[in-house]
Amino acid sequence: MMERAVAKVGDGEVIIETGVYAKLADGAVVVRQGDTAVLVTAVMSEEPVKGVDFVPLTVDYREQSSAWGKIPGGFVKREGKPTDREVLVSRLIDRPIRPMLPEGFFHDVVITALTLSADDKYDPDVLAIVGASAALHISRIPFDGPIAGVRVCRIEGKFVANPTYEERQRADMEIVLAGGKDAIVMVEGGAKEVDEETFTEAIYFGLSALEDLLKAQEELRAKVGVPKASYESMSLPQELQKLLEDYCTEKIIASFGVQDKRERKTLQANILKEFLEVNQIPQELHFKVSYNYKKLISKLMRKRVLEGGTRIDGRGPKDIRPISIQVHPFERPHGSAVFTRGQTQAFATATLGSPEEAQLVESIYEGETFKRFMLHYNFPPFSTGEAKPWGPPRRREIGHGNLAERAIEPIIPPEEEFPYIIRVVSNIFESNGSTSMATVCAGSLALFDAGVPMKKHVAGIAMGLIMEGDKYVILSDILGDEDQLGDMDFKVAGTRDGITSVQMDIKVKGLDKEVMKDALMQAREGRLYILEKMYQVMPEPRKEVSPYAPKIEIITIPEEKALVVIGPGGKNVKEFQQKYGVSVWVHEGGRVSLTSQSKEAIEEVKRQIKN
Repeated sequence: MMERAVAKVGDGEVIIETGVYAKLADGAVVVRQGDTAVLVTAVMSEEPVKGVDFVPLTVDYREQSSAWGKIPGGFVKREGKPTDREVLVSRLIDRPIRPMLPEGFFHDVVITALTLSADDKYDPDVLAIVGASAALHISRIPFDGPIAGVRVCRIEGKFVANPTYEERQRADMEIVLAGGKDAIVMVEGGAKEVDEETFTEAIYFGLSALEDLLKAQEELRAKVGVPKASYESMSLPQELQKLLEDYCTEKIIASFGVQDKRERKTLQANILKEFLEVNQIPQELHFKVSYNYKKLISKLMRKRVLEGGTRIDGRGPKDIRPISIQVHPFERPHGSAVFTRGQTQAFATATLGSPEEAQLVESIYEGETFKRFMLHYNFPPFSTGEAKPWGPPRRREIGHGNLAERAIEPIIPPEEEFPYIIRVVSNIFESNGSTSMATVCAGSLALFDAGVPMKKHVAGIAMGLIMEGDKYVILSDILGDEDQLGDMDFKVAGTRDGITSVQMDIKVKGLDKEVMKDALMQAREGRLYILEKMYQVMPEPRKEVSPYAPKIEIITIPEEKALVVIGPGGKNVKEFQQKYGVSVWVHEGGRVSLTSQSKEAIEEVKRQIKN
């Protein structure tokens, strides 16, 4: 029997239905807005996963072209591996759901979201977030929800919740926000240099837009919800917990004085090993002891920051690690830079290409489009000292690359000013927190070095928060350990004039608006400090592109002459390429791009076209 709940969001309605599809899953719902519909299921394993001390959550979001009445392009007429878009939406669902699964719960949980129908108005991604929460909330799976997701855009100075695709094209900022009652859990989005006050207002506008979605999920659980499953507690016997704290506390505090990440980790691992051996802890308790030992490290680190204002590496809350910058360390890349901040190091290259090298992108709404700016992020295992082979990009790498790309893209000059296709590649050489933001900095410097006429540098900083009751400390330029042990991890990128990209993951409930504003303002201070360092090294883009970059010239011809330039079957274009080494690309409106390594060859082909 179908049950449904309806929520009003913005100018539309979101409908949540259950009881018809995928009834063997622990929880299954269909979420609709307009003609867009997403099936979301949640399934839990019967037994906990052995040997893991994190929630083994897997989220798979899938879009099948049949949902919008299309057959896949290419030779193989079926969907293959997840697209970047599917990976990014999977992460968008995962990030707000993961912190809502209880501590010490180690059963496999798999959330699957499948777009069943897609119109040209509403994006399925935020509906999938709502569906994931609803499926968990009505199921037996332990879940500290519900939460919901909403998209917020500012259009002509006004905030709009879940705008249509057409409305989104007119927005100067766009964020996806997820949260529960009085609690923001996740924020992800970008803007065209928007100030901190506006971002704060957008976040809290979005929080108010979630209320009906949360009520609808509670209604659905009241109708069809089942009792939650129990799971094994990770608490230690009281005597053993006291023994652990008495033996390890002072040693852990001493380890905080070791600034090198690997040395500190090794020292802390040895403290635990010593405790287990000296106290002859039974093997069957080792896993629980290790879990609670990590919690003890977190507790002591947080206390150190809250009470003394001193961080793991000895810095104060606002201090940024030492920064060093190298520009053009290697000759052949068109632009390159190394940005080092403490033990985090990113090497970025910028490559300039011809118009035909644009990336073809197929989307639900726009069909086939071409992308002229790309940023790819790589995270080789050696960056953390791990002895592992370097495999293909994982979800995290795709997500970090997208975050950095979104940060820089608003400052990329339009095609009319700079006709090149631009690709930035960031390779992380050392990792101890904030590698995506180091990528933004290194990428901006590499673009300046490549001669891309950007009007401003873009920098990013990762921030953290330690909060107990009414007391809180905001941390600038967080380490990897501070990311894991803190209450908030948020990354803010932008120029001197405003924010271009934000990613926030918030673990504490009821985050006050003033705390959010303080955090954004402290992030601004840090961003401006980093930008100053970048401008000192590279105050403006190079006046000319690298001699190894292709030369491009754009000319305009009468539209009716386009077929003459191309020639029958592309004969003329092929001849220009074979005889002169010049690629000729004819665009709509009579624009013709000529690309070659030789300026003289371009001039000759240009003369022939005009004649």
